[in-house]
Formats: sequence, C-alpha cells, structure tokens
Amino acid sequence: MPDMRFAPPNPIRIADRSSGMNAVSIRSYNERLVLSLLLQNKGLSRMEIGNRTGLSAQTVSVIIRSLEQEGLVAKGAAVKGRMGPPTIPLSLNPEGAYSVGISLGHRHTDVVMIDFVGQVKFHTTLPLPSDTTPSNHSKLVATVKEALDALPDKQEGRMAGIGIAMPEDQEELALGPTGIAEQFETLGQEIETALGIEVYVQNDITAAAAGESMFGAAKSLDDYLFFYIGARLHHRLVLNHQIFQSRANISKPAGLIDLEQRLLVSGQQNDLLWDRGAKWPDFGVHKVLWLQDCVESLNASLSAASQFLPVSTVIVSSYAPTEICDEIVDALKQANGNIEVKKGELQLSPKAMGAASLPFGSKFTVS
Repeated sequence: MPDMRFAPPNPIRIADRSSGMNAVSIRSYNERLVLSLLLQNKGLSRMEIGNRTGLSAQTVSVIIRSLEQEGLVAKGAAVKGRMGPPTIPLSLNPEGAYSVGISLGHRHTDVVMIDFVGQVKFHTTLPLPSDTTPSNHSKLVATVKEALDALPDKQEGRMAGIGIAMPEDQEELALGPTGIAEQFETLGQEIETALGIEVYVQNDITAAAAGESMFGAAKSLDDYLFFYIGARLHHRLVLNHQIFQSRANISKPAGLIDLEQRLLVSGQQNDLLWDRGAKWPDFGVHKVLWLQDCVESLNASLSAASQFLPVSTVIVSSYAPTEICDEIVDALKQANGNIEVKKGELQLSPKAMGAASLPFGSKFTVS
C-alpha cells in the first residue's frame, strides 16, 4: 500500500478546513501533533508523549505504531528505570522524509536537501544569471535533479516536496539583474512540471523564520522577534508559532550591501563578503562602523515592536560569518539586558533551509 504522505492526494490540512472534523481528520491532526512534538524533542517515551499531548495511552500507541510502519518514527535503545519495565525512547527517523530548499537571492541561488531532522545532505550555490544571460532555470532544474540523485538507495519515494524562498522586497530585487522578479515568478511551475514533485513557495524572510522555528534556535519558542541580516535588514514577529510581517514589507539598508558600499568607496577588497561560510578579512574601521549602524537599526526595530507587544526573545539570523553574528548578538544583549538574544543556528543558508522546511510543515506538522 503506497504511503499517501508522499503521493497524491495530499494529507488533510487541518488549517484549511472550516467544517467539523471527522475521524480521519482527527487521526491526521493527532499524528501531526505527535510528529511536531518529536521534531522539537527527540527521545520521548510513549508516556511522555501522552502527558504532553493529552492523548490517551491507547491512542498514542496506535499513532506510534502507524508512524513506525510509515518509517517516520524510530525506536531508540531501551532505558532501564528505577522501577517498572524499561522505557523505549522515540524519535523522528532521519530517513523518514527528505525535502529540497531553494533560496533565490540577488546574487546567488542556494540549493539544499535535508532529511527529516534538518541535517543537510546536499548543498550548492549557483550564480544568478546576468542581464546578457536571461535565465538559468534549466541549470537549476538539473541541480535539483543532482540533489535528488544524492538520496540514499531506495529513498526516492521519501521526497516530501521542494520549497522555494522567493524575495518580495523591492529594494532587494532591484539589486539583481533586470527582470529578475519575472524570472523568479515562473520558476516554481517550471520545476514542478519538470520533476513532478510538489513545489511550495514562500516569502524568503518568512521561510528563514520558519526554518529557524522548525530546526534551529527557535525550536522551543512560541513567541520571538526574528531578524535576518542579508543584503538588507529584515524582521518578522512570531506569535504562538505564527509568523507575521508588515504589510508594507519594509526592509532597512543596514545589511551587507551597506558594508559592501562602504568598502567600495574606500577601494577595499570585498570579494568574500557574499561567499557562504567564508571568513571575512580585516575590514578595519569600515566593519566597526557598519556593525554599530546595524545594531542601532536592530535596536530601533526592537524598541518599536516592544511598544505594542512584550518581546522577551530575539533571534538574529544571517549567513555572515559566525564571529560577526556573535558580535551583533553580544551588542544587542548589552543594550537589552532584559531580553534573551540568540544567534540563528541555520548559518549555511538560512533561507534555503527555511524553504526546505516548507514541505515538512505542510505535510507533517500542526499549523
């Protein structure tokens, strides 16, 4: 019998239903609830799952048995307690599902493939097409096929979908080649047609926040303020796991493009500024002044949000080098002693990782 989570029709999406739930939809919701819990906490016993979800012991056993048969949940080694029989910890099976994430930036396109617990199994970066080379869609489709070829043997049917993190900020789109927004708009349908795999499209900053909630520093958080430092500075407010953005979709210029412009004016080398994982050279006073302005912008946004809602936790995400993120986080902590500030954990490519989380969020977790 085929696994219907990986083939049409899609599983019932609780959030899309406006009517009452029947037995099938309740079962689907409870399964998602258990998977969501195991995504946040590995090594839980059946009893712990029941206590945290409010489900009966019998219901938990039926759900776990079903998820094990589908290959989504795996048992750990039995743990002997002081009293009673040993408990068996349960966790998500990393090989239970895979997804591909694509991040479309103003200079690069990142492609990643992750397993069910967010471990990166494939990653590459492609340059954006220039004005004279209008599209690299065919190369991108070939790259996604290369990622799919990297799947372990007999795991092809475990591909949950492909997520695309699509930029919407007009200021950032203007940094790319002419007509880039129109090229991006056709990409999802082209990939879905070429590969026959369902494609999920989301705003890139919202996708990055979603990835941090599912696999990163925000896994255990219900509410927080999310900052993304890319070419420009963006933010999202997360309340009860729901991600909100301003209708104006306004970004601030205190991102990496600002540092690049400072370096260009001074004639200083900036080739490594956009390289994923590269260590920056000593940019001297230009980096110091940029960091000050960046932190000032972050503080201004934090202060504005705090006037309307009690912000207790801030997540700062970027693909800038770790030491740069650490400096920004430390500066924010010093300026806001009553607020917890955390560095994002998806530094390889936060937007692509967030894009890869979209199929999992749609098919396996509670909205």
